[in-house]
Amino acid sequence: MKIAIIEDEYLASSYLKSILEQQNILAITEITVLKSVKEAVSFFSGNQIDLAFMDIHIGDGKSLEIFEKAAVSCPIIFITAYDSYAISVFKHFTIDYLLKPFEEQELLEAITKFKKIKDSFNSDVTLQSLVALENPETNKIQRHFLVNHGYKLISINESEITYFAASGKHLFIYAKSGNSYLYNSTLTEIINNLDPFIFFKINRKYIVNRNIIKEVVKHNNQKIELILTVPAVENDPIIISKKEINNFKNWLDQ
Repeated sequence: MKIAIIEDEYLASSYLKSILEQQNILAITEITVLKSVKEAVSFFSGNQIDLAFMDIHIGDGKSLEIFEKAAVSCPIIFITAYDSYAISVFKHFTIDYLLKPFEEQELLEAITKFKKIKDSFNSDVTLQSLVALENPETNKIQRHFLVNHGYKLISINESEITYFAASGKHLFIYAKSGNSYLYNSTLTEIINNLDPFIFFKINRKYIVNRNIIKEVVKHNNQKIELILTVPAVENDPIIISKKEINNFKNWLDQ
């Protein structure tokens, strides 16, 4: 297994490399340390690896620049000193994160988690997490949603929302009151504005509030159904997308 460390602080990269060389969870054959965005872009342009440890801020730029200039398809474990919102984003979208300064046991737990879920990793959500952090518009959590209701405008608090549901090209907000409201957005756009601890995009049709999940039914390893405390659209079964199953389990475990 080949691993890359993208970290510009010598002590941090040496500490991480030392633990990786001594652990026995992963059979590592090669560790490459990259100290800048420029080095990382050059490396990823011509090399394939199995896992990367990546600091958010590097000496000559930010991690997002690497994804913009090179194809990075491997799982990422982020090294971060970001605030609680960013940590929630990482828990939602990525394999794991290490909060500086981290202990050896935290690193071992992260690579153990990687070993369990690496086969179902989806690289698209890694970039989504970085975009959510770097874009000032998406980095702000939206707590209220303005909708039309007859001749009135109503502001719905996030605590009143049971789920968002897509229907064709339209997005609807479903509230605890039983009412539904047309909202001018899409699931892909709105998920970046929501509190990642409260809401999760389970498939192409639904974003659900964790507080209305009544049961999680495991039909098999590739099929998990949610039973909600409120009726689903047209009473259809709510099935979690296969590629989101592991991310969903991690989200519930927060």
